[in-house]
Amino acid sequence: MAENTKKRNDDESISRFVLDIIIMFAILMGIYYFIFSFFLSNETVSGPSMQPTFENGDRLIAVRHFTPKRNDIVILKAPDQKGALYIKRVVGTPGDMVTSKNDKLYINGKRTPEPYLNNSYERQAHKLGELYTNNFTLKERVPKNSYFVMGDHRDVSKDSRHFGFVKRSALVGKVVFRYWPFNQWKTF
Repeated sequence: MAENTKKRNDDESISRFVLDIIIMFAILMGIYYFIFSFFLSNETVSGPSMQPTFENGDRLIAVRHFTPKRNDIVILKAPDQKGALYIKRVVGTPGDMVTSKNDKLYINGKRTPEPYLNNSYERQAHKLGELYTNNFTLKERVPKNSYFVMGDHRDVSKDSRHFGFVKRSALVGKVVFRYWPFNQWKTF
């Protein structure tokens, strides 16, 4: 009889352990879902527009609630493709006048450094005697609650030069971390 009681207690403790694991897993999944629904976003880069900063297939974490600043890398709702997302860099903020002349960026008349453009794509364009960023000057200042965004791979990026200013409400998140590939972890 004592053996039966011991076996029953062992069975109950194993059942209790399994139930505890299932409950803990459900709670962790609920927390994960809550965090990634309201505070963070998990994104995958698709396309070459941010090369070499990001390559096709890179996996990123973005913060949903943020105040956009110049040079932030943002995820935005594509203004020209329903349901698609783009990844771009904020170049112009509300009130800015943006000009690019001879591969030099000017914000409100002052030259703005772009160290992220010092890459093989820019060098190749210059080697061929071409501009990496075509010359342009905005016809108007960046409107209130809007942003001017560009990709880092300037000669292939579809960005504000093509689709215009991006409303603040279209900005989904600010990229803060690349976790894939593992050998290229980086915070932004």
